[in-house]
Amino acid sequence: MNQLNTNTSVICYGEILWDVLPDGPQPGGAPLNVAYHLSKMGISTGIISRVGLDDYGQKLEKLIDSWGIGKYLLQHDNEYPTSQVLAKMSNGNEVSYEIIFPVAWDFISDSNYIKSQLHENAYFIYGSLASRNQVTRNTLYDLLESSAIKVFDINLRPPFVNKEILSHLLQKADIVKFNQSELEIAQTQFRGSYSNEADQIAFIQDRFDVREVLVTKGEFGAAYYYEDKVYRSCGTEIEVTDTIGSGDAFLAAFVANHYLKETPQIMLNRAVLMGGFVATKKGGCPEYQLNEYMNFKN
Repeated sequence: MNQLNTNTSVICYGEILWDVLPDGPQPGGAPLNVAYHLSKMGISTGIISRVGLDDYGQKLEKLIDSWGIGKYLLQHDNEYPTSQVLAKMSNGNEVSYEIIFPVAWDFISDSNYIKSQLHENAYFIYGSLASRNQVTRNTLYDLLESSAIKVFDINLRPPFVNKEILSHLLQKADIVKFNQSELEIAQTQFRGSYSNEADQIAFIQDRFDVREVLVTKGEFGAAYYYEDKVYRSCGTEIEVTDTIGSGDAFLAAFVANHYLKETPQIMLNRAVLMGGFVATKKGGCPEYQLNEYMNFKN
């Protein structure tokens, strides 16, 4: 562990890894992708994860340093390797994943130290994939008892889908992000099965007491349900390079603008803009200047 730092605005929890693509490995994992874009937008961001004592781990650490992401909560493992995911492209830009298990981030520990960093005004972003192993899951469950603003980025990756775990993670969330497929899976898991989106979201909000729910819809934009109101932002046609990390970029922009206390419609519009912008780039953490995103018209 590195030095104490209680001033970080956003902390991302879970998997960091290398996506092994046909043309070579790229850094990734939803928490790292989100942290990367938050840092790009000038938001003080830290990462909670675990890497092996190997070349892949060292390379990730160097990237995290160069991107200005706080690594004072990054752990090292002398038994398990840094994570790799075998990513396969199909239909031009759709991605499927083979997620290797077990790896270093399955063993994130020391929740008491981490919890000391989660002040009540911090945003704590977590996903469902990080709960696949008991060690990291127990640490996450402990952290979800903190007073931070909890953002649940659902990231369902079969076979790592468990109804009981998903229920617990939803119950602890203040903000939840689904894509349309994940929303349908949740309806099936919890026997909601309502025919339209508004009723599906109302079911999630009522059952799990979640005030804010996001639904991403790819080229069709996104919706933001805030208590009894709904905001929509339509996507438009873009030239897609790949879709890796576009949902993570969307969430990063949303959280950044939520932190800045922008209006709901502006939060959503800027998130959709960022998701579309990153889809025109290669990989989940593409190099770009902030003004490129600000001037991008999707």
